Amino acid sequence: MAMNLFDTAQQKVVPFEPGPIVTMYTCGITPYDATHVGHAATYLTYDVLQRRLRDLGHETRCVRNVTDVDDDLLRKAKELDIHYLDLAAAETARFDDDMVALGVLPSWSEPRATSAISNIRSFIHRVLETGHAYAINGAVYFDVASWPRFGELSGLDRDTMLTLAAERGGNPDDPNKKDPLDFVLWQPSAEGEPAWETVWGPGRPGWHIECSTLALRELGETIDLHGGGSDLIFPHHECEAAQTEAVTGKRFVRHWMHQAMVRMDGEKMSKSLGNLAFVSDLRKEYDPRAIRLAILHNHYRTEWEWETGLTMERASERLVRWQSSVESLAAGVVGDEAERTLSDVREALDTDLDTPSAVQLIDGAVDQGFDIRMAASLLGVEL
Repeated sequence: MAMNLFDTAQQKVVPFEPGPIVTMYTCGITPYDATHVGHAATYLTYDVLQRRLRDLGHETRCVRNVTDVDDDLLRKAKELDIHYLDLAAAETARFDDDMVALGVLPSWSEPRATSAISNIRSFIHRVLETGHAYAINGAVYFDVASWPRFGELSGLDRDTMLTLAAERGGNPDDPNKKDPLDFVLWQPSAEGEPAWETVWGPGRPGWHIECSTLALRELGETIDLHGGGSDLIFPHHECEAAQTEAVTGKRFVRHWMHQAMVRMDGEKMSKSLGNLAFVSDLRKEYDPRAIRLAILHNHYRTEWEWETGLTMERASERLVRWQSSVESLAAGVVGDEAERTLSDVREALDTDLDTPSAVQLIDGAVDQGFDIRMAASLLGVEL
């Protein structure tokens, strides 16, 4: 059976049919604060996807970057009066610890943006050489007018793109830009910020160029699947696709997959709003497997509300039921029912990674006294 996944660019569920080695790039954290449930939801989605792909016999190579030079990180480091790389190292370690606790498969590679400065400079030179960028006053911008396909991934009109660019760090009012939607590839550093020398002047990379460069360096010019939170579709992934394809002349991503937002108090869970449930705090009170179940109970493409206390109580009760059912099984007995349950869960995951249905199928198997260990393991829940 073919796996079918929703493709953001096509806006429909389509077959996902990669080769024996599946290349994946997942936008990682900007390490200036702890991992919240919204982050965890994103990485658990790609974790379950990898588990099913490996179950199908594929090798997965998933790259998850660390954005260790960025406006938010630099601002937070200044507030705390510590070096930005020290802050990044501490928060990355905390994030990695959370991922291990949640049972997330290790990344094939986890490169830092600061490891790729020479690659970034070379990439920007290539964009300039193709005529898709321009340099002015120490900065380099991508010229969206030179790229007619700009906006194809997100499917947004110009007014909506301008609004989102203003909300998400795009700075459309920058007077150096030919077009408000032009985006920065290189920017002069402010006083006290890290800076690297270039022919355009000392500065630091823009946000979008970091992921393009790391994806090319780690995985090659075309990757099978690229993803992250749905708030990254525009401008981040739209800009990534434009600048990368402008340089390579090849399709950058075969399949775009995005995680819906987790909400809390009626708003998107985000650091800027402060409405957060941190994984490290939840781990002090709950089994990490219950945190995993709380997230997988929701479909990756559907926004859902985190309800403090209630969400984890329900997930903890489910974990207890699953664990108790396994403990009551006769030693060494698997049986045909276990294979059927596993087959049903596989089918659910092949249907646009339908984890809620997979969880419910396992609930049903528990009610009938079946062995659920193999099916639960495919969801990353070891019993």
